[in-house]
Amino acid sequence: MKEKVKLMIVDDSAIIRQAIHKHLKDFDIDVVGTAEDGKVALEVFEKTNPDVVTLDITMPEIDGLTVLEEMLKINQNVKIMVVTALSDKSTGLKAIKLGAKSFLPKPFTPEKLRSSFERLLD
Repeated sequence: MKEKVKLMIVDDSAIIRQAIHKHLKDFDIDVVGTAEDGKVALEVFEKTNPDVVTLDITMPEIDGLTVLEEMLKINQNVKIMVVTALSDKSTGLKAIKLGAKSFLPKPFTPEKLRSSFERLLD
């Protein structure tokens, strides 16, 4: 039997964290942690060792691009989907260059989120 995918949701907006959780609940996932800023994200990441992370870029404490780099130092196999309102191409490209597997601009539709997540898992 395949194990559930361990997901961590990182966003400074509680509404976005809830939306991501709600829209992805049809997948075989287990939300192992959430975080509202970069500092908490790294602490939770080390404790929970998720398979997949949805990560905002603009956050208090530590920005998402720095968090992305740190997470990959801890676990190079984690799949990170950047979900951000900074939808300019340079931010997306920078995130991908740093090791993100996927980039989803906000606002997103439930369908866009699910299809991006599906591609990420493949």
